[in-house]
Amino acid sequence: MPDIEIGPVAGGSARLRGYLAVPEGDGPWPGVVAIHEALGLNDILRRQADRLAAAGYLTLAPDLYSDGGAARCVVGTFRALLAGHGKPLADIGAARAALLDRDDCTGRIGVIGFCMGGGFALLAAPDGFDAAAVNYGMLPRHVEDALAGSCPIVASYGRKDPMLPRGTANKLTRTLVELGVEHDVKQYPDAGHAFLNDAYYGPGPAQQVQRVLHVGPEPESAVDAWARIERFFARYLT
Repeated sequence: MPDIEIGPVAGGSARLRGYLAVPEGDGPWPGVVAIHEALGLNDILRRQADRLAAAGYLTLAPDLYSDGGAARCVVGTFRALLAGHGKPLADIGAARAALLDRDDCTGRIGVIGFCMGGGFALLAAPDGFDAAAVNYGMLPRHVEDALAGSCPIVASYGRKDPMLPRGTANKLTRTLVELGVEHDVKQYPDAGHAFLNDAYYGPGPAQQVQRVLHVGPEPESAVDAWARIERFFARYLT
């Protein structure tokens, strides 16, 4: 399905766009907001949204770079991630509201994010969502305060991830236990960053660098992580 207009967002993007993936058959369906990596709303994220739609979830992926593309927006978007507030979170809330407004949505809404989007999924988890899937997302500052009142969280990390501090998965687990949040957090020993992606980025030399740095697909870990996500969403969204 082509990208759609979500609309102007108060406190967010002037013209928020996104990709909508609709399950086959007759709804209504639970909804999922899918949040992209730092490189933006690309074909990899669209295929991930299509996968969720095939599993029975009405999936909307907002383009957090709608107002200027990755080159102009990435720095400000990461600043908002570090600060824990700003335009991207307003856009994520608007995507959730857009799903709720649809007649083919049941009103149960999850959020899933990858890389940068995983960090935003954590920040959004206390904000009206029914479940969150966090994939190699950085932890918020003052994580205990940020996740107070969170919805249930399923999270996946790679032990070989060069972009996150060691112990991130364990710290998230401890925090969720202390807060009494239902959770399923797992670290995969053979996986690095972006291991749920189904392709590498760029031409051959760039792909080789990604392999050396443990950034990119790790199919065996991805199969298990997707199975856990789908079980978790089935439990809390259907």
